[in-house]
Amino acid sequence: MPEQEETPVQFTVGFKLQEKMDHVTVDGEDALIAALKVKAQRPQALITYVRPQNRRGDTRHPAQGLGHERH
Repeated sequence: MPEQEETPVQFTVGFKLQEKMDHVTVDGEDALIAALKVKAQRPQALITYVRPQNRRGDTRHPAQGLGHERH
């Protein structure tokens, strides 16, 4: 059985950092990898949820991509 190349999926990762809730959009092969990417960039963050990106809902409440800080 030939191996299929996995296409990264966009996940929305919610987290709490310094008493503030936020979320970012991350490419990942699965939810665990997406969460670990956020945790690696923000070690103090508490990951609260990971879900596949929802176009309709995420359009109304856009997230920053990983590596972008909100001001």
